[in-house]
Amino acid sequence: MTEQDLHTGDNPESAEKGGEQELRRHRLAKLDRIRQRGDEPYKYVFDRTHSIGDARNLLESMEKEADENEPPAFPARLAGRIVARRVQGKSTFMDIRDESGRIQVFLGEKQVGEVAYEETKDLDIGDFIGVSGSVKKTRRGEITLFAEVYEILAKSLRPSAEKYHGLADVEIRYRHRFLDLVANPEVMTVFRKRIEMIEVMRSWLRSHGFLEVETPMLHPIPGGATARPFITHHNTYDSQFYLRVAPELYLKKLLVGGFEKVFEINRCFRNEGVDGRHNPEFTTMEMYEAYQDYMGLMDETEDMLTHMMEAIVGSRSFVYQGQEIEIGRPWKRLTLFDAIRQYAGIDLESTKDRDTAARLAKSIGVEITPDMGYGKIVDEVMSEKVQPNLVQPTFLYDYPWELSPLAKRKRGNPELTERFQPFIACLEVGNAFSELNDPIDQRQRFEAQVALREAGDDEAQYLDEDFLTALEVGMPPAAGLGIGIDRMAMIVTNSPSIRDVILFPQLRPGV
Repeated sequence: MTEQDLHTGDNPESAEKGGEQELRRHRLAKLDRIRQRGDEPYKYVFDRTHSIGDARNLLESMEKEADENEPPAFPARLAGRIVARRVQGKSTFMDIRDESGRIQVFLGEKQVGEVAYEETKDLDIGDFIGVSGSVKKTRRGEITLFAEVYEILAKSLRPSAEKYHGLADVEIRYRHRFLDLVANPEVMTVFRKRIEMIEVMRSWLRSHGFLEVETPMLHPIPGGATARPFITHHNTYDSQFYLRVAPELYLKKLLVGGFEKVFEINRCFRNEGVDGRHNPEFTTMEMYEAYQDYMGLMDETEDMLTHMMEAIVGSRSFVYQGQEIEIGRPWKRLTLFDAIRQYAGIDLESTKDRDTAARLAKSIGVEITPDMGYGKIVDEVMSEKVQPNLVQPTFLYDYPWELSPLAKRKRGNPELTERFQPFIACLEVGNAFSELNDPIDQRQRFEAQVALREAGDDEAQYLDEDFLTALEVGMPPAAGLGIGIDRMAMIVTNSPSIRDVILFPQLRPGV
């Protein structure tokens, strides 16, 4: 079906030649006519009896018990956006859609009256209407609301996106998500799955004794992650603040205070690059558990993520971007250096010399810059040569201490830390470790980060005296985990880009 403007002179094809503004002018004229006849084109409320989905389901259930000689029907008041229409003489068929589904509406001159039918000429694709009538099937078997009374609820002044612009251009889709949702109903399914995924995760955490908390978004010192922060200014305090890069340090202060299992699902902000896996504003889940270590937390992470993905996709096997993903337990586990040996073909564990590591990395085609230390070289090799091979769920663990300033050193090998990262479909989806609770060691790590910052690394962490004071009060042994909600949503919805799972992703202004 295509949009048809029935009022004389309001042909959309002629309007389209003059562009969107010409079509908008025609719709404004219709808006004036509606008001001139005493109707309000932007109503306050409409009392629905059913959603469209519920109405369809009710009729189908009634059919199962109905006499075949008496087709079922019931009265209903439904509302939605007009998404299609066609005219057949003194009858008009429209499709309206709400969040739950789509239904055909029959408007006949005989049924609604001559005057009301004439006024349907002022309805357009995109308008919201409310309709009262009887829900039943047509002779062709299509579920239809046979209208007795209708009213306009909100007049659309711009054309339907799919007719006049199209939404194949992803930039338009992301920049104008409201048009994307109107033109592509399947997009709403993606975001409903994201919402459901978060609820499943929250339910798992609560069922395992974790308490949900809230910590500040504005930080006097950015901390909890190696990242470049956004900076803002507090006028009353005349002080510089930072949008949080991670909630970690505040959550660990709660462990100091006596909480034993806490989690937070909320936004973080990092003033860094934007691509298919990174957005400056993103959502994480961070959890902290007293008296736990990274190996115990690895088991819990595997259980939680398996449960969550299975709940959303309905199986322990699914396809992500053409690749079959098997999430059945147990997941593969490799030390970071074993993974580098297996997939990159070099041994970085046998040397701690920066120049030797750089030479080995360059020998396999990894670009190394002079400012990279040993830890960053290891991380770069992992990202370029290991991560692309981690299609199936995999844990990498035991990372160099240089990469993990907030993690405890590994028992028996102080050059490493007790840290792991889960990977699924070649995406890094989390980060976890046995939490460093030695205030002396933590101060030394912070001081090393300060030296890196002074040498030009603007992602290095700051020295946070308040957090060190909390550690000196005493924090129990603990493990902590952060999960990237957006990347997990990409996986369970088979979305290729992080922008596909963020309702309003950050884009370059003014484009």
